[in-house]
Amino acid sequence: MPEFSSEFWIMLITYGVSFGVVYGQIATKLRYLEQKMDKHNGVIERMAVAERDLKSAWRVIDELKEEVHSER
Repeated sequence: MPEFSSEFWIMLITYGVSFGVVYGQIATKLRYLEQKMDKHNGVIERMAVAERDLKSAWRVIDELKEEVHSER
């Protein structure tokens, strides 16, 4: 079995640590983006409900206007 120099082991450890740091940074950023996406999806869902409710309100207003105009 060939013997590796201490330089090799130092480089290998350095690469391993660097990879771990980069992986940790990427994982952290992904978690942050997931949180932002969850907030965004919540806003979209609430807006869809608000639009539906607003559409219902306008329909009721239009019906009331028709009643007022038909009673005249």
